[in-house]
Amino acid sequence: MVEVRRLPKDPGPAAWNALLPPRTGRRLDDKITADWLVIGAGWAGLAAARRLLQLRAGDRIALIEASGVGEGPAGRNSGFMIDLPHDLASDSYNGAAESDRRDIKMNRAAIAFAGDAAEELRLSDEAFAKVGKVNAAASEAGGRHLDDYARHLDGLGEAFDVLDSKAMQTLTGTTYYRQGLFTPGAAMVQPAMFVRALADGAVAAGLDLYEQSPVVALERVGREWRASTRSASITAPAVILAVNGHAESFGFFERRLMHVFTYASMSHALCEEDVKRLGGVPQWGILPADPMGTTVRRIKGTGGDRIVIRNRFTYDPSLVVSDEKLNRIVRTHDQSFRARFPMLRGVEMQYRWGGRLCLSRNGVPAFGEVDENIFAACCQNGLGTTKGTLAGMLAAELATRTNNPLVAEMQASDEPVRLPPEPLTWFGANAVMRWKENRAGLEL
Repeated sequence: MVEVRRLPKDPGPAAWNALLPPRTGRRLDDKITADWLVIGAGWAGLAAARRLLQLRAGDRIALIEASGVGEGPAGRNSGFMIDLPHDLASDSYNGAAESDRRDIKMNRAAIAFAGDAAEELRLSDEAFAKVGKVNAAASEAGGRHLDDYARHLDGLGEAFDVLDSKAMQTLTGTTYYRQGLFTPGAAMVQPAMFVRALADGAVAAGLDLYEQSPVVALERVGREWRASTRSASITAPAVILAVNGHAESFGFFERRLMHVFTYASMSHALCEEDVKRLGGVPQWGILPADPMGTTVRRIKGTGGDRIVIRNRFTYDPSLVVSDEKLNRIVRTHDQSFRARFPMLRGVEMQYRWGGRLCLSRNGVPAFGEVDENIFAACCQNGLGTTKGTLAGMLAAELATRTNNPLVAEMQASDEPVRLPPEPLTWFGANAVMRWKENRAGLEL
């Protein structure tokens, strides 16, 4: 039997979820059986459940979540589903052409899967819209990054448009950015709205969903697996583990996963006068020219007209960040916001939060059959919306022995390599991230 060592704990409120009406989920309060069990109702778990419903209609499929749908990392990201190369651990977005083409193909399969769900569930453009993204540069060094990225995309045969400073001001309302690079393949989502709709749609299709029910033990019982909470359990022949970095808490991939937190702030709703002073278009999303810089989104819809700032990373192998640490780190968001939007003097942040990422040292997923009939869909390397969707979808296909060549490609990835011992990894990872953030300059 595996006793789960740590349960999820996320710092600050999940702002995207806080904008939506309160949700009451059903708790697991009995001992039940199922044909399939998915642990974790984030992007990976919901994709796995949806794919199982498609492949095994009539089977009893159970999905169990430690918190509420939209409260965990699935509702805490910046809401970009990115199709093109995007390595947070790299100095740029450029990679080897062959591996980048493979990643693009797989990322687009995930975005298409999410897009099909959005169409089937008749979601609004606020929840999911394939509108592309902009990488933006504020500095001369950032401009060079974008120029290099443009040449790389050109070599890959990918479409892009270069935006000058005037076009960037027309888009964002601010003069902060000197250059931008638009690519059309990304989707923008309201992450909590999307995953909640995905969960509700799956329940309507027959899924048994249990929220606020953390799994504390996983054990083999004959030829089946039993996942236990404090007072109940689910027994099933096969399990899909979609808990990202908490795979290590279940005893898998020990000392092979890097637990990183990133941080974000969301403003109060802008008033009519704020909107006039800002200008620009009502909704847009910007990724920084430097991967360690600041991501910015302007959103309009449920909850009003707001701006989201995301930057800073910390390596925290305990999978816990204190409120004091969160409050100290998010001061950088105020500086980044004021630098970009001086015309919005007086606009304050309403929500501050952190979200867990899981990275491997060699940038590969923690995917595959890790024990008999336990299938991992973990370690999304900072791209939870896209890579999580992909891993969940393909884990369901692997578990059902569905013939999809993308499964073989996913399985062909190397294993996550072992990390150096602590505290060496803690000192090294945090030192490298601080150095890269400082080097990002105006992009931060």
